[in-house]
Amino acid sequence: MAAEKIKNKKVVVAMSGGVDSSVAAALLKKQGYDMIGFFMRFWSETRNGIDANRENRNTCCSEGAEQAARAVAQKLGIPFYVLRVEKEFKKSVVDYFLEETSRGITPNPCIVCNKKIKFGLMMEKALGMGADYVATGHYARLLWQNKNHKLFKAKDSDKDQSYFLYKLTQKQLNRVFFPLGDYTKEQVYQMAKKWRLPFRQGESFDLCFVANDTESFLKKYLKIKAGEIRDLSNKILGRHRGLAPYTIGQRKNIPLQQGPWWVVKKDDRKNILYVSNNEEDLYSKELVVSDINWVAGQPLEMPARVWAKIRYKSEAAKSQITNYKSQIVVKFFKPQRAPTPGQSVVFYEKNGELLGGGVIK
Repeated sequence: MAAEKIKNKKVVVAMSGGVDSSVAAALLKKQGYDMIGFFMRFWSETRNGIDANRENRNTCCSEGAEQAARAVAQKLGIPFYVLRVEKEFKKSVVDYFLEETSRGITPNPCIVCNKKIKFGLMMEKALGMGADYVATGHYARLLWQNKNHKLFKAKDSDKDQSYFLYKLTQKQLNRVFFPLGDYTKEQVYQMAKKWRLPFRQGESFDLCFVANDTESFLKKYLKIKAGEIRDLSNKILGRHRGLAPYTIGQRKNIPLQQGPWWVVKKDDRKNILYVSNNEEDLYSKELVVSDINWVAGQPLEMPARVWAKIRYKSEAAKSQITNYKSQIVVKFFKPQRAPTPGQSVVFYEKNGELLGGGVIK
């Protein structure tokens, strides 16, 4: 974009106080954009009076995060606003997580947060105050090709976050910047050090709104009751203390002897946890996907060959997808370990372009 055009473009950057969003803001500021910093105050246990005497272990939901974001904005000389989204975050993200988990599903709240909060509510607020674009510290690349905005994996494959962005639409992508897409994490740290940005040390992980561990969180907010543990032949092996905290593929905290045991299935209606001591029982060659979004706005011609990721940290697997009513059937060339209902499967081209995705049934 020409320098004279950049000067007249206003960009709201989501600032968490961490190194990624801080460097993203600094990069755009140095390019000449008219910058504004937004810090989103989410709902979390520590912020809402539960375990309030301790710091949240996740950087993005801690009190120190807001202070760091404000300090970075001051260092860059840009206006800084706190966006109070506790109620919206609680309803759209936390309550969704609890409701899906109570049904025996393992949801991905980060994907919902991106869709409804960061690129939903925040974008709406930003555009409402005259911003032209919204920027975040996500590791992903956005290119304009063939009259479409196309999402690609980031240069740093270990930090790539495109998986969490598959719900975005062309309308949203038309207003988005991902400044870190062409940098590695090490390069980002080096820039932060060179520019002496007062970012908050540490990485966010797990669920940002949880103060301690997920199992403790679920026990506080859900009615969890003990039930039977069975093998795949329906033989009763023992009892679990509550179904909600378990997820497909889990090996730890299964109260049985003569292991190892893996969780292979959950029956929420009957409150039964199914396990196997044969890890091969976790593998599947096929799954069904619903709630599909295509980044280009139009579905692929079916059948199609794609590379599919069934979770954030898994390798993309060569697959064929076909239509099935309003859903899609994914058939893997090589069986995949522990596809989990509620998690997302995301489709890529071999060159790293993100095509879309959906929720595993």
